[in-house]
Amino acid sequence: MKIVILTSMFPPKWLGGVEIATQNIARYLAQAGHEVHVITSLDKELPKESQEDNFFVHRINYPKIKILGSLIFWLKIFFNIKKNKPDIVHCQRIQMGAPGLLFKKIYKKPYIVWCHGDDIYFPWKFKKIISRLVLNSAGAVIALTNDMRDRLGKSFKRNIFILPNGISPEKFKGFSKQAIRDKFKIRPDEKIIIFVGGLKSIKGVRYLIEAFKIINQKIPETRLFLVGDGSERHNLEDIVKKNRLQEKVNFLGKIINEKVSEYMAASDIFVLPSLFETFGIVNLEAMASGLPVVATRVYGIPEVIKDGENGFLVDPKSPEQLAEKILFLFKNDELREKISENNKEKAKKYSWENIVAKLEKIYSEVINENNQYN
Repeated sequence: MKIVILTSMFPPKWLGGVEIATQNIARYLAQAGHEVHVITSLDKELPKESQEDNFFVHRINYPKIKILGSLIFWLKIFFNIKKNKPDIVHCQRIQMGAPGLLFKKIYKKPYIVWCHGDDIYFPWKFKKIISRLVLNSAGAVIALTNDMRDRLGKSFKRNIFILPNGISPEKFKGFSKQAIRDKFKIRPDEKIIIFVGGLKSIKGVRYLIEAFKIINQKIPETRLFLVGDGSERHNLEDIVKKNRLQEKVNFLGKIINEKVSEYMAASDIFVLPSLFETFGIVNLEAMASGLPVVATRVYGIPEVIKDGENGFLVDPKSPEQLAEKILFLFKNDELREKISENNKEKAKKYSWENIVAKLEKIYSEVINENNQYN
């Protein structure tokens, strides 16, 4: 099967959930024997054409012109799709479905749209008209969560597949906790809480720091690792200084994905205090690492984190609830161990091998149905 995947941004510069997911989808499809082409925007110092992990990447300049820039970008993508002659076009987000729709109208080849949340929950230019045109003509529409499907279902009366993002569980296995702690100079008696994500207001990290102040008063040997960077970092550092927690809160900055798994292995509890989170793939990574998860009860998170089973859910903007659940886990070793085993097992079903196998079936169904009508 020859597959073209459209995404607005792509690694190595861009490392958000959609970008990492697109890279893994392309990699695992290529491993399964398909010819895969990723079409994305051009980043400085990167080649326009390259081959990575047995798939091809085509980078196209995005003109910085209001409205017209998007139209030119979509048109350039259309001609690149035409050049590659795919059996199916896979559009990551609704906005990227515009070139897929044009290609289908002219060349009768199908496309699918995988919605990732920001294209559903947030406003963007011409959202209603583009969504209606793109989603109604797509061979298949995929949502990450039931909540996304329900939101889409209010406007579009069609079948919508549920397919979450995945992880590579093997990346989080085989670590010696003690060896990693020795490497990072973490004392055996220290209890480590970890957050991984962008340091921006929507991630709610300030509430985690406020919760940590409460926790540290009860259990002084705790430390907080903040992995990631962003616009809120200076504000968060000020909060830490104000509360005299500089020795206990470590800002680790943006680190490569392989290092994240090491920091996970060295930790005891993972916390995601987001105010908004479409899915929270980092929760899966924490689960694969065997960490109990404390996360906010927002949007897609409750579909992965089941309260009391593989972690705990709390209300957003509630340092008191965060502190209560984290302290409860620290005081209950047996429960923490049970949740750890539950999470390692549950994470397996989110492997990219399983996700991509389901995606291949959707592709085949769409191509077969399209062939019947053309």
